[in-house]
Amino acid sequence: MSATGFAPETEARLAVARKVADAVLFEGYVLYPYRASAAKNRLRWQFGVLVPPGWGAECAEHSFQHTECLLEPKAGAALAVELRFLRARRRTVQQAVAGGGFETVPELRLADRVLVPWDEGVEERVTAVVPVADLVAGDVTVDIDRPAATDHETVLDADGRTAGRTVHRYEPLTGRLRLTAAELDGPYRVLRLTAVAENTSDWTPPAGHAADRDAALPRSLVAAHLLLAVDRGSFLSMTDPPQWAKGAVAACRNLHTWPVLAAEPGRTDVVLSSPIILEDHPAIAPESPGALYDATEIDEILALRTAALTDEEKREARGTDERAAAVIDLADSLPPEVLERLHGAVRGLREATRPHNGPGFPDEHGVPRPDTPWWDPAADAGFDPGHDSVLLDGRPVRAGSRLVLRPGARRTDAQDLFLHGTGATAEAVLHDVDGVVHVAVTVDGDPGADLRREQGRFLYFQPDELAWPQDDGG
Repeated sequence: MSATGFAPETEARLAVARKVADAVLFEGYVLYPYRASAAKNRLRWQFGVLVPPGWGAECAEHSFQHTECLLEPKAGAALAVELRFLRARRRTVQQAVAGGGFETVPELRLADRVLVPWDEGVEERVTAVVPVADLVAGDVTVDIDRPAATDHETVLDADGRTAGRTVHRYEPLTGRLRLTAAELDGPYRVLRLTAVAENTSDWTPPAGHAADRDAALPRSLVAAHLLLAVDRGSFLSMTDPPQWAKGAVAACRNLHTWPVLAAEPGRTDVVLSSPIILEDHPAIAPESPGALYDATEIDEILALRTAALTDEEKREARGTDERAAAVIDLADSLPPEVLERLHGAVRGLREATRPHNGPGFPDEHGVPRPDTPWWDPAADAGFDPGHDSVLLDGRPVRAGSRLVLRPGARRTDAQDLFLHGTGATAEAVLHDVDGVVHVAVTVDGDPGADLRREQGRFLYFQPDELAWPQDDGG
């Protein structure tokens, strides 16, 4: 058995999924410029924070995640479950004083770093292996109980003398993971697997004090996500299920999390349910040299900006967190050939759609015509985005048309998914060089709509991603 209690073959399959799960676990853990004093590092951990229920009722955050997915088990199948999260460990800094003892200080300056108070994230795992038959028979509950604790670590100066210490305080943390499965009617044996991770802490803010996220975080499950693996059987994709299972997938309830297939492409025995929307079989880019924790910028820019920090900024970053220190060291040590790989990568190629006998393309005898450009700018004269139209259900869509957004699953990103069912106004109808039609829209209620029109910066959808409003008289 492995350290997690899983069989070696199960551990090997989960190890692949954990590479992506680690990116989820530490998404936004510490943001560039990696210093505690940076404004954007003062409000931390935006994803998958399961707060105490008594506090969550007063805020926009949640105390639970509810996952449902479909499982096709074989006889004797067992389910391996791993709930992963960060537990906030509050760090204070103390300086050694003459005659012995320590006093709390706002910072401790050392030759290579500046230590400051900070909430560190300590990885926690809750694991279980449950026969699928037990899940069908009734709920299986795994309790989470982490008591309060305090520890400290001595800090030495460059000469090896005690300069101070860091004191780490854990608050009590309780929760549970509830698992169950129900057999569905249909042509094949399929189970709807339900997993609910929840914070059960009875903590509430002290009487007379306003709700305080900073006080709630040490009692929260931070960046919580779930890994599921079946040893005999397979999971169905929740994003692209087979036709016969689409109704059952649509009936599943997923709250504050979303499950995707997380094994290598071609395998369907591992699921990752995370608070960040992913596609099936997600993977870390092979060019990425290490964790940068800040997915709001691409690795190349982030690495270059980090390497360009001043020595004093790097000292503070190194003292902020061990992971921040590792990022600084990584950026300082990247060789040119690694940075070159970050500049861009081609994941796939396709042949562009080309009109017969168009400029720059072969003539009727297959002979290229290099004397003309591949695209004729004069062709634009036949288009007028402000007045052109495209048919949708037999009616013309043109600038000013009132629409409803229905993003298509085959090409939708997370931002589009959030707009599903939202009203919009068509601003222009455009044709690209491949002959594909796109409708530029502004979204109802967008306070920046006028600015978008001014700058010509719109959202774009293809006609089959649009619908007419139901109350439209047409």
